[in-house]
Amino acid sequence: MADHDFTGHLIVFVGTPGSGKGVLREYVREVFPQLHFAVSCTTRTRRPGEIDGKDYFFITKEEFQKRIDEGAFLEWIEQDGGNMYGTLKSEILEPLARGEVVVREVEVRGVEAIRNIVPAENRTIIFIEADTWDILQRRIQERAPISPEELEKRRERYERERLFMPSADIVVHNYDGKLDDAQRELKDAIAGILEKVVQ
Repeated sequence: MADHDFTGHLIVFVGTPGSGKGVLREYVREVFPQLHFAVSCTTRTRRPGEIDGKDYFFITKEEFQKRIDEGAFLEWIEQDGGNMYGTLKSEILEPLARGEVVVREVEVRGVEAIRNIVPAENRTIIFIEADTWDILQRRIQERAPISPEELEKRRERYERERLFMPSADIVVHNYDGKLDDAQRELKDAIAGILEKVVQ
């Protein structure tokens, strides 16, 4: 159990690779600009259009390891391709202590660390459910070049991470060609959360 005194609330987006977590997070940023959007660190190469400090903090593997050693991360993972992703404690715990509503996108493997620190009454886990692997594979391949080996690892992750869906607090459906429906579902879900947690 956590020994922190939080007055804020953490909204966590999780979902399989290619489910549209990032696109939906950006939609929420536009609709609810008053929320605090935590930025994570990564060692992966920046994609076209990504901004350091907004989309991610892009750092070297050496810098990432130093922060692990310092205990600076709330959660971190090394992906199948060797890229590392992590959430700095300062990006989550400090805003929660100030009473802010924080939005964070994490991989399924990072949820357990969050659950161990942030009490259930201070967090909501939203799973973004998407289409079949064939459709997600197309989305992933359209986003950036990917090797067949990396694509197979993503497929295995897809199979594993779908198993997490029943343990989420809310499920939002983001099916191919139905982004408007997913946005509406998510907007309603977050409005409901804010109604309960914002005094």
